[in-house]
Amino acid sequence: MRLDHAVAVITGASSGIGRATAHAFARRGADVVLSSRKEDTLLDLARECELAGGRALVVAADVTDPRAVDELARRAVERFGRIDVWVNNAAVTMFARVPDMPLQDARRVLDVNIMGYLHGARAALRQMRRQGSGTLINVSSLVGVVAQPYTSVYSLSKAAVRSLSGSLRGELRLDGYRHVRVCTVLPATMDTPIFRHSANYTGREAVPMPPVYHPQRVARTIVNLARFPRREVVSGPLARTILLQHKLAPGLTERMYAVQVDKTHLSRVRPAPVTSGNLYRPGTDPKDVAVSGGWGGRRRTAQRTIAAGAIGVAGALAARRWLRRSAPTRS
Repeated sequence: MRLDHAVAVITGASSGIGRATAHAFARRGADVVLSSRKEDTLLDLARECELAGGRALVVAADVTDPRAVDELARRAVERFGRIDVWVNNAAVTMFARVPDMPLQDARRVLDVNIMGYLHGARAALRQMRRQGSGTLINVSSLVGVVAQPYTSVYSLSKAAVRSLSGSLRGELRLDGYRHVRVCTVLPATMDTPIFRHSANYTGREAVPMPPVYHPQRVARTIVNLARFPRREVVSGPLARTILLQHKLAPGLTERMYAVQVDKTHLSRVRPAPVTSGNLYRPGTDPKDVAVSGGWGGRRRTAQRTIAAGAIGVAGALAARRWLRRSAPTRS
């Protein structure tokens, strides 16, 4: 699909992956419809996108409200006549052990990350079915496949997103909509502000687990999916290694990943206050609405190399174990 003057709706557009994706589509000449809970931030982003070469429409919406999401789709069609791409990206997260987490906060994470995507899918696919074409892109996560401790509800929600995508593809295939596509993106750890405004009940500061990639990497993946749709794409080289390792030796990968999360995802030296983060209201810190979270992104090459080496060794051990199990026994 050509992207010049294509219409792309992006939820969670105010920061991180969503903001980087808006920039990437605008640079390709696409018309972008920007949505999040903070209208003032979206207005600034709209000006950036228009300077980059695209037209922009701002529609503030909370994705947990189905009427607000329907209105987002309606205004996109009213302004631009169609919806060619819809990126379900709005998400929140929480760090907590399951016995310690407030259930109200857990429900909020699931409401945003699952029901928000379902509301977006309904609104987008209704219009795309009428058009006979379009691409829905659901941003899931590596942890939707390889779950990790302390973010159990987030992992649960991202696994549900993968399942939702598969169900939607089946429905479209059975109904004969060959030109309406559903894609899933599985990012590795990205340098976004989500860690700064996450809910946290661990007493330890949440930091991105290395290796950390720049959000522009995911944005490029999303733009490429809009041009050439594929069922599921991993973003971040190390994520592919972890997924392969998990397929070959899930138990070993789970244990190794848990240790890595405990050592590097939560600070051992910086305490953190109990907070519900941005679950119920947007953050007010200017850093919360940037593309980058300031964690280093591409600059953390040393950490990336070390982590890749460690996981590569573990992957080799996993493959070796799998080969031993698969080898025929001698009589």
